[in-house]
Amino acid sequence: FCFFFMFLHMLKGLWYSSKYLPWSWYSGMTIFVLSMAIAFLGYVLPNGQMSYWGATVITNLFYWIPDFVIVLLGGYSVSVPTLQRFYILHFILPFVLLGVVVVHIYYLHRSSSTNPLSGVDSWYVSRFYPVIIFSDLKMLTMLFAALGIQLTYGIIPLFQGDVDNSIESNPLQTPLHIVPEWYLLTFYATLKLFPSKLAGLIAMAALLESLILIVESRAMSPVISCVHYHRIWTIISIPMIPALYILGCLGRLSLNDGLMFIGISAIFIILVSVTK
Repeated sequence: FCFFFMFLHMLKGLWYSSKYLPWSWYSGMTIFVLSMAIAFLGYVLPNGQMSYWGATVITNLFYWIPDFVIVLLGGYSVSVPTLQRFYILHFILPFVLLGVVVVHIYYLHRSSSTNPLSGVDSWYVSRFYPVIIFSDLKMLTMLFAALGIQLTYGIIPLFQGDVDNSIESNPLQTPLHIVPEWYLLTFYATLKLFPSKLAGLIAMAALLESLILIVESRAMSPVISCVHYHRIWTIISIPMIPALYILGCLGRLSLNDGLMFIGISAIFIILVSVTK
C-alpha cells in the first residue's frame, strides 16, 4: 500500500523539479528500485500458483547468463532452493534499504527541498526542520489511516492482490496468465509488450533508467522548481498519468496486436514526459 504514496511522492518530485537535486533524486530512485525488488521477493515467497510462475518469468530474463541463473535458481527451474534464496534476499535487502533511506535523508537535509516559488535563495527554500519533518509526519499519519481503512473494509480491491495467487503452486500446470501486484503491473506490462525477452528487458530498463538519470537532461537549469516556469513540462506531463495507468491495466490482460500498439505508445509518452 505504501507504493501508492511512493508514486505520489515521485510525481511530486517530477512536478516541482526535485529531480534537479541529483543526489537526493538518485538515492530516492534507489529506494524505489530496492522496494520493488523486496516487494517482488515477498510476492514470490507464498509459493502461490501465479507467484511461482511470476518467478519463472523474471528469472527467464537472465537466461543469457546461464551460470548466474543456475546459481539463482539452485537448479534448472523454480523450486524450493529458489524460494530459499529469495527468502534470504527478502530478509537482507530491507537493511540495505534502511541504509539508503538514511543517505536520502542526509542529502535532503543538506540541500533542503524544492519549493513552488522557485526561489534559489536559501530564504525561499523549505527547511528540513520543521517543515519537512512535520510534513512527513502528516503524510505518515494519512498513510496508516488509509492502510487501516483498506485492511478493514477493502474499499479498493486492486490493492488486495489477485485471488488466483491463493492457489497452491503446481509445477505441472501453467496459469493462463500472470497478474502481479498492482505496483508491479507497469513494468510487467513492459516485459509482455515485446516478443523477445531481451527487447522487453531493454524497454523496462529504459523506463527505469529514464527516471533514475532524468537529472542529467536539465542539471544545469537555473530554475529549481515551479511549474509556472515550465509551461511545456506542464502540458507534456499530463498524459504521463493516464499512460502509466494504461500500462498497469495492460499488465492484467492477455495482449493482442492492438493492445501491444497501445502499450508501446504509452511507453513512448512516458519516456518523452520524463525527459522532456
